[in-house]
Amino acid sequence: MKPLQSQALLSDEVAHGFFGRQGGVSGGIYASLNCGYGSGDDSGSVCENRTRVATWLGTREEKLITLYQIHSADALHVTAPWTRAAPPKADAMATTLRGVALGVLAADCAPILLSDAKAGVIGCAHSGWKGAIGGVVESVVALMERLGASRARIRAAVGPCISQASYEVGPEFEARFVDTEAANKAYFVRSPRMGHWQFDLPGYVTARLKATGIGAVEALKVCTYEHNEAYFSFRRTTHRGETDYGRNVSAIMLKP
Repeated sequence: MKPLQSQALLSDEVAHGFFGRQGGVSGGIYASLNCGYGSGDDSGSVCENRTRVATWLGTREEKLITLYQIHSADALHVTAPWTRAAPPKADAMATTLRGVALGVLAADCAPILLSDAKAGVIGCAHSGWKGAIGGVVESVVALMERLGASRARIRAAVGPCISQASYEVGPEFEARFVDTEAANKAYFVRSPRMGHWQFDLPGYVTARLKATGIGAVEALKVCTYEHNEAYFSFRRTTHRGETDYGRNVSAIMLKP
């Protein structure tokens, strides 16, 4: 179950990992490390999967917290863990608490983990296209600053998400981005299908992070859609006509 890690985030003070779908107990379309309680998977299996992730990070399952993600730019200051029955609605969070793991659930959207290890401030964000264009990256960086992080010391990593080659979009999607900012044209190439485009989500998210002026940004450049055995993918599930899908979890924690 060893997750992917970012060289930018490696620190004696911080534990982190971008976990895929291997190493859990779920079966069927959720096999095997599905960490999303919002899926139709057995809740006991999801709990065990999250326990395994939390143990790897060095904490307990109840301290691995995830949000009710709504594709917003909202960032939440975490002052205490919450129960799985009542997760707050937001798409980013940051904390100075030790031993509490901040988790992002995704199945094609970009998970972002951030850290200022010296200040003892960590953050994470769930960034699909709506969150990205809406400003979720800027929100979490600003929140981390308010909690004591130095923008120049913040280091961030963009985890596995859907790649440009697998992300076809319609003309109205491309127009929305280009109308917002003409320079966004750089994140689109023509699709083989007439009138359609392919969008570079990780490239766009990485650029938004760099534009905040933080100290370092690393994109892991792993496609969730292309790697069926390694990652859950909402778009792949849709193309197959499956009824549901598992969620990959990415998490970061200040060590106790």
